[in-house]
Amino acid sequence: MAPLGAETESGNPQQAQRRIVAALVAGQVLGGIGMGAALSIGSLLAVQVSGSTAWSGMAATMNTLGAALLAIPLARIAAKKGRRVSLSLGTILSGLGAGIAITAASLSAFPLLLVGLALLGSGTAVNFQARFAATDMAAPSTRARDLSIVVWSTTIGAVSGPNLFEPGEVFGRWLHLPPLTGAFAFTVAAQLAAAAVYALALRPDPLKASLYAPKDSRRKNVSGFTVLRRRPALRFAVAAVALTQGTMVALMSMTPVHLHEHGAGPSVVGFTLSLHIAGMFGLSPVFGWLADRLGRLPILLGGQGMLLASLTFAWLAPQTMVTPSLILLGLGWSAAVVAGSAMVADAVTAEERSGLQGVSDLIMNLVGASCGALAGPVLAAVGYSGLGTVAMSLVAVVLAWALLNTLRKRGS
Repeated sequence: MAPLGAETESGNPQQAQRRIVAALVAGQVLGGIGMGAALSIGSLLAVQVSGSTAWSGMAATMNTLGAALLAIPLARIAAKKGRRVSLSLGTILSGLGAGIAITAASLSAFPLLLVGLALLGSGTAVNFQARFAATDMAAPSTRARDLSIVVWSTTIGAVSGPNLFEPGEVFGRWLHLPPLTGAFAFTVAAQLAAAAVYALALRPDPLKASLYAPKDSRRKNVSGFTVLRRRPALRFAVAAVALTQGTMVALMSMTPVHLHEHGAGPSVVGFTLSLHIAGMFGLSPVFGWLADRLGRLPILLGGQGMLLASLTFAWLAPQTMVTPSLILLGLGWSAAVVAGSAMVADAVTAEERSGLQGVSDLIMNLVGASCGALAGPVLAAVGYSGLGTVAMSLVAVVLAWALLNTLRKRGS
């Protein structure tokens, strides 16, 4: 492995970090297109191919499950080969998933569609890994800010993704693609372009540079599960991020179905999802700056407060407050995930980071997949309003855990 000086070009880590963040931003802009299309159109495509609204939640579920299943393999590839190889490979898999989804719609093959949506989840795994890649060489005083800038960069692609629905349909008809799949053709191209950016522009490789210093080129990565077992404080941070993801996926994945059932057209659904995704990513640099200045926990708890407000709107006014609810849902997710991810990065060494990142993303996405799978039956049983009420229990767990931690510290 190259020593640190070689990776950072004459020992200038600040300049190297700026290049790393710029490359990650460019890749995330392109990669976000796939995320936006999958989130907004995937649930409608699942209904079309399966013939039943009961399967609508499987789009978000399979996307999140795919991200969970690929989180640890991609983290291990990063540990062995570096972020450049891991991020490029994960993005290529996401593009392959979009191509399989188009094929599945052509064949009306619902199981094949689920496979495609799961592989699309690789793009989500890359998105989550990229935020940790931004911290590999970051100074502690700017770690949350650098992380949040990479999170923010997803805004451009992710917001445009849902609004590619109608242009995608025009493009799809020109290519003789099945209905609802034209935007996925854009996703294939965007993911391949993102893979090229990671492969060519992510230099120096941030994880290699942080792992292999001149004094010790034999450092070993540590199992994320081992780190998690040894440190109770990390368990709270990982759980808070995971439960935040579950809350967001449960409500967001059912919103297109709820709007469609109440007469909203594709453009309204796309616009509403765009505002939600803008909330997820648009203000993340603000939350990162605040987390660096005020501390991680206050911003994480502020995010939980916004999630609670969002779910209250969904509970009390499910017909008239969908848009404000989705915006608050995105903002709460952003604050909690940025602050919680910074907590995780703060508490580990470079050797521990890739392993713990994989475990954290695995847990985060498994919780999200479970909540997405359960959201469909809950929506069918108690409606959108009831779904908002049920999701409040996830926020309550985070708040109760934080309170217990605070009381435990005061008592010690």
